[in-house]
Amino acid sequence: MSPLTLNPSPAARDAAAAEPVLSPALLRRFDVPGPRYTSYPTADRFVEAFGADDYAQALAQRRQAGRAAGLPLSLYVHIPFCHSLCYYCACNKIVTKRHEKGREYLQYLRREIALQVEHLGQGAPVSQLHLGGGTPTFLNDGELAQLMDMLRQAFAFAPQGEYSIEVDPRTVDEARLARLAELGFNRLSFGVQDFDPDVQKAVHRVQPAAEVFALVAAARRLGFGSINVDLIYGLPRQNAESFERTLAQVGELRPDRIALYAYAHLPERFKPQRRIDAAELPPAGAKVEMLSRAIASFAEAGYSYIGMDHFALPDDTLAVARRQGRLHRNFQGYSTQPDCDIIGLGVSAIGRVGATYSQNAKSLEEYYDLIGQGRLPVVRGLALTRDDLLRRTVIMALMCQGRVDFEAVGAAHLIDFQRHFAAELEALQSLAGEGLVRVDAHAIEVTPTGWFFVRAIAMVFDRYLQADRARSRFSRII
Repeated sequence: MSPLTLNPSPAARDAAAAEPVLSPALLRRFDVPGPRYTSYPTADRFVEAFGADDYAQALAQRRQAGRAAGLPLSLYVHIPFCHSLCYYCACNKIVTKRHEKGREYLQYLRREIALQVEHLGQGAPVSQLHLGGGTPTFLNDGELAQLMDMLRQAFAFAPQGEYSIEVDPRTVDEARLARLAELGFNRLSFGVQDFDPDVQKAVHRVQPAAEVFALVAAARRLGFGSINVDLIYGLPRQNAESFERTLAQVGELRPDRIALYAYAHLPERFKPQRRIDAAELPPAGAKVEMLSRAIASFAEAGYSYIGMDHFALPDDTLAVARRQGRLHRNFQGYSTQPDCDIIGLGVSAIGRVGATYSQNAKSLEEYYDLIGQGRLPVVRGLALTRDDLLRRTVIMALMCQGRVDFEAVGAAHLIDFQRHFAAELEALQSLAGEGLVRVDAHAIEVTPTGWFFVRAIAMVFDRYLQADRARSRFSRII
């Protein structure tokens, strides 16, 4: 475990009690593109020179080092299929009404799991599983049971692990939720985005609020340990008044966690977004107002701000981890699980093993072809350099603990922190002047206000961004 995770920072301990100063001017000033730092280096830095053989070597090294026997894994399984197209979506998905595609996909997943186990070893412990998409609930109950059986045959699931699935409310009822619980899922994430019917029509995702309320109530009766709701601000036909109504409904719904994302309109990159009428998008000022009101609304409702776009009730494990300095971050976002290797399964899935990142083929055709050849479907990735590992330590400490201790980082990476990062410390002075960070002779500390702009603080230490100022490929910080 990194020494940076042992002691929660004063900012982490006191954030709930402190009052952040979030003026509209400050929100506008930091409304710039930037990475989300689910990894460092970020996935856009992966290269095709890193391939299946490199990934297999990383798996073998993990096995040889005995890590498979001691440190648990996190599994991510990507289910790419959706029954209908949501116009805002930037995920890797395949829209189809042909359900047999799911059955075929499971056959290839089974073969990929076998290839992974061949290198990793049978029965590696797992403490975290996340099914994402696409729409994981595109698979029917029998197919989901088949998938879970495949995974349990290959890996050893910890009894107290976190096992989550993304749920499109339009694809489930109480009986299906009960089946998910029987399969071992204990956490749900409902994609809501907005409760306003007019906004839902504009993005081609109509789901009455009453149905979502009924599903959340059913999930609570069934004993799910944590229920998350995803929201998006900046969608077409949204305005401050309509979003205020959605916030009020979320307050009534009272999920354990809330993920609030800014819509990034990038139609040149994501084809479905071309169906959105850009003239219907709210102006930047309205987006800032929506964000400001959402932050205030969640605070008034008693939610703790976790970081980035995430909020949680004070007794939720994510909020507890935040207060205790045990927060971690991986490709699925913030996590309570210790920093661990991630095995990505399925088309486009991203993994992390040791000091490497890897990504599977993004197209179904290439994914099937590689597995059909008996090859791991990894087509790109990255072997981290010493500098990458050092900067990852700093960036993740900022993103998760809100504090970087110079002596701890220096001892772990054999550097003089202040000398090594002299330019970055100088660059932080402007952010310190904005009240976002405090820098002294021993540490960098994110202020309660700075938590809302932590991506901007982390960007100071991103060597790739320093060399490449073309940031338009990233979502906006606000």
